Amino acid sequence: MEDGRLLSTGEAARALGLTSRSLTRWAKEGRVTPAMVTPGGQYRFRLDDLRRELREKSPRD
Repeated sequence: MEDGRLLSTGEAARALGLTSRSLTRWAKEGRVTPAMVTPGGQYRFRLDDLRRELREKSPRD
């Protein structure tokens, strides 16, 4: 999955062992930054970027 493709919140959360609710909350709080937000308001993440960001910021659930 480390190919840089865009993942939905659910896909990214599963890959990281999180709930999609936690990942959505962190995005809304600015603790993580989605690669893009769709016109419908859905987040898309790149797994490599998300892992790097989580290591750097070490957010707490």
